[in-house]
Amino acid sequence: MTDAAHTGAVAALAALLDVETVGTDLYRGARYPAGKGRVFGGQVIAQALLAGIRSVSERQRPHSLHAYFMRPGDEDLPIDYHVLRDFDGSSFSTRRIVALQNETPILNMSASFQRPEDGLEHSVPMPDVPAPEALAIGDKDGGGSPAMAHFLKRFAAFEFRPIPPFGEPAPAPQPGLSRLWFRLAAPAPADPALCSAMLAYLSDFGLLTTAVLPHGIPLFSGRLQAASLDHALWLHEAPALDRWHLFTMESPWAGGGRGLTRGTFHSQAGRHIASVAQEGLIRPIVRRDQPSRVGAALKRSPE
Repeated sequence: MTDAAHTGAVAALAALLDVETVGTDLYRGARYPAGKGRVFGGQVIAQALLAGIRSVSERQRPHSLHAYFMRPGDEDLPIDYHVLRDFDGSSFSTRRIVALQNETPILNMSASFQRPEDGLEHSVPMPDVPAPEALAIGDKDGGGSPAMAHFLKRFAAFEFRPIPPFGEPAPAPQPGLSRLWFRLAAPAPADPALCSAMLAYLSDFGLLTTAVLPHGIPLFSGRLQAASLDHALWLHEAPALDRWHLFTMESPWAGGGRGLTRGTFHSQAGRHIASVAQEGLIRPIVRRDQPSRVGAALKRSPE
């Protein structure tokens, strides 16, 4: 892509995530251009966060959000965001944001905002990993997967430097971490709220791929029904997204058709700027001509 194309992609992402005021504590999010099918969860999270930000004092910054996905969003329809002002204090404010399509909730979010202040500090140290300049550019073709390639078009505003085996189309089963360097492909917006929303948008990228790494099943293989169920993000510092950041992901548990994932964001200078956790659906798809394990066990049982 050219510099002009990169700048256009970042501007398009900012326009997608921003929300329009349509009434008292009521906002409307833009539709993904030419989108078809299910709305990307990170888009709903980011737009809901911006709706909450627009309802609090300019002195307060978002520091955490907790969201539940209830229904898949439809990219043919706009999304309305109803903000409920649960609490306003001298330091903190709390908001509930409900995302609706056709007056039906698709996401519930609680978000908290804080006036900046000094305090005790410690954090997870920066991992010892290759620098982004030493790594290959992320695969924009999705490693041969049409579904993954379509998904990556949503992230044209970002430049990626994956640390192998992240993004491999058919990884061998392996435990451990998944890591990815990223930055905006053009200068970041001047509005810090938009930068926070962009990080929230990206925080829904790649987490569920980590949940299937120990099983050697690519997320976009067609063998799994996958979807985000809930999402929590803690913003420790305002991100400078036109600089490199490292996204480290891991999955400590999976079972019952679900996988738990968590991650940390570090600036290249080593600052721990954000943390994320998510549980997702990773349900194996069983064809009708294949008996389930329960069904097979019943067939083997003596009468």
